[in-house]
Amino acid sequence: MGEVILREDLDRVAILTINRPDKLNALSEQVRVEMMAELEEIESNDAIGAVVITGAGEKSFIAGADIGEFEGRQPFDQREAMRSPRVFDVMANYPKPVIAMINGFCLGGGCELALSCDLRIASDNARFGQPEIKLGLIPGGGGTQRLPRQVGIGHAMRLILSGDMIGAAEAREIGLIEMVTTPEELREKTLEIAGKIAAMSPLTLKIAKEAVRASQRLSIEDGLVYERDLFCLAFSTEDKKEGVQAFLEKRKAEWKGK
Repeated sequence: MGEVILREDLDRVAILTINRPDKLNALSEQVRVEMMAELEEIESNDAIGAVVITGAGEKSFIAGADIGEFEGRQPFDQREAMRSPRVFDVMANYPKPVIAMINGFCLGGGCELALSCDLRIASDNARFGQPEIKLGLIPGGGGTQRLPRQVGIGHAMRLILSGDMIGAAEAREIGLIEMVTTPEELREKTLEIAGKIAAMSPLTLKIAKEAVRASQRLSIEDGLVYERDLFCLAFSTEDKKEGVQAFLEKRKAEWKGK
């Protein structure tokens, strides 16, 4: 466990909590480094089937980048700080399902990190936005690319060009998040969904994620061919054989991840 990332393993779900409540869990360099280290360990940990990302305290998921780190940086310094691999891209391409449990402010880099996750579940007091324009900047963690794909170009333009914040209800309405719940029920509901997902075949989850992610870069024609190929690939796995057999025998499948 790092200094600013807390980890809790419950059954097959790992909960990673950004622990900087005094800074509204802003994304500092240390946060990004420790998050990457935890994700790397979890990727090779067969006991973990899904990951939940959240922020400490009741006010904020992630309120954005740590702006204090920007002061005095020259363009080449910033380019070095944004070198690959970046936590946003690692999370977007992660082989295991990742769920954002959004418990407050979800702004700037925080919104971009949430967009990199597979699912987003928020409390009804959460607030979302890309306020970089107010600093004379633009989103730099994938916001100009992932946000339009998530909510459409019109809503993305409005949020990015105005810097305005929206509430959880509107975020759900435009498709930025998938579920809204009360602050009291947020953890329970999120872990319920994460546990249900983590109980599936880890190999099949990986293939399913790969197929869905491909829809963002492939034409419908190419995407359907890719889906078909992955579907047929699943027929070569022990988990497919076990899943079909368990269904026919009316019992719970015992996945091998092979």
